[in-house]
Parts: sequence; structure tokens; C-alpha cells
Amino acid sequence: MVVDYLPAQKTDQLFHALSDATRRDIVERTFQREHSVSALALFYPMSFAAVQKHVAVLERAELVSKRRQGREQFVRSNVAAVKKAQVLLGHYEDLWRGRVDRMDVVLEKQSRKSRGR
Repeated sequence: MVVDYLPAQKTDQLFHALSDATRRDIVERTFQREHSVSALALFYPMSFAAVQKHVAVLERAELVSKRRQGREQFVRSNVAAVKKAQVLLGHYEDLWRGRVDRMDVVLEKQSRKSRGR
């Protein structure tokens, strides 16, 4: 069951981190290659400190990891965390499809009753 797959706090952190367009873009850019935080900051119309905060949110959600090289911090995406999100979303999709399938059965039964009258 998906509830056992990931603790609620981690699930919340994961989806909170992915809820922001800038953070999703950072994840995408760091999938392509590792970037320093200062290089990432050049892509966005915000301060360096704001980009650092976005990276911190992503790091808490384990969507990215950082490594220090001298004075620079380099960011890379964590494929495993994105796969966790994919599994969770897949579970929710399965639940929804199951409900839609059950609705189809109910509607078909109602339709037969209506035609039978």
C-alpha cells in the first residue's frame, strides 16, 4: 500500500517541493548536468539567496543533493526521489481509474434499468 511506501512527512515534502515551477525547473536542469548554485541563480529573475532557499527545499525533499567544491556548492538531481514521486502518482492514478471503472458499472446498470422500463 502506498501509505507504507513513504512516510507522510516525506510525501508532503516531496510534493511541496515539486509544487513550485522554479524548483521543478531546477530539478530538470540538474538532471541534464550538475550545476553550481551560483550558476543556477543566473537562470532566474530572483536573488541568489532565493535560489539557495529553493535548493534547500529540494534538498530536504531529497530531490537534489549538494556537494561542496571549494567555495562552490554543486547541485545534482536524485533520480530515486523522482521515481518515488512517480510511484506515488501511479498509485493515485490507479485509485482514480478504479473509481471511474466502478462508476461505469453503476451507470451501465442504471442504463439497463431505464431501458427495461
